Amino acid sequence: MTYTVITGASSGIGYETALAFAKRGKNLILTARRENNLEELKSKVNEMNADIDVIIMTADLAENDQVYDFYERTKEYEVETWINNAGFGNFDSISDQELPKIEKMLRLNNEALTILSSLYVRDYAEKAGTQLINVSSGGGYTIVGGAVTYCATKFFVSAFTEGLAQELQAKGSPMQAKVLAPAATETEFAERSMDTEQFSYEENVPQFHTAQEMAQFMLDLYESDKVLGIVDGETYEFHLRDPLYPYVNRSRN
Repeated sequence: MTYTVITGASSGIGYETALAFAKRGKNLILTARRENNLEELKSKVNEMNADIDVIIMTADLAENDQVYDFYERTKEYEVETWINNAGFGNFDSISDQELPKIEKMLRLNNEALTILSSLYVRDYAEKAGTQLINVSSGGGYTIVGGAVTYCATKFFVSAFTEGLAQELQAKGSPMQAKVLAPAATETEFAERSMDTEQFSYEENVPQFHTAQEMAQFMLDLYESDKVLGIVDGETYEFHLRDPLYPYVNRSRN
């Protein structure tokens, strides 16, 4: 049996991606902090298809010791696809940022993703059919005023993943690394970014996708041979593309 790992699966894009992959008959390893949400998701998957194995592993991936522990717990399973979706944003000018929140965002958006990606590549790079998909943002390719630090974390995700994809290709490794870059998506993202209890996308955002639509884009990327799946910030059309960041392969003597 092989599994798809999805981090940040308790809501939003991660939740809907789990359902989308379950419809493809994929066994799942799901992680997030909120166990009740994961149990609800597991029940939904089991109602769809009782033959799908769903493993729940709660973890706070903003804590590095839990990141390593979570990966160790997955090692008893054969992982075909690893999706690093967990992350959150922040809307403040740099001078007004609450640094404890920023530190946590850096740990989750960058450190956890880098650790998990590195460990997965180390173990699976030479296994055919494996994929690593990291969730970035349109803000990983365009700096948005009032969200500069958040965008910087996503620039890292985009550059890291595009670079990894090309490094794997240069080595002739069969694993594929890919990056999904959503634009505004109707999830809990806005509430957490702005520290508010309620946010209406219909009232405040001219264009956005639902989490279900974004999960379909995730599947489109998964099934393609492209590295980047990105939503155009003006038209909101989804495009599959080759890497956008320049890459120079300087082999060491």
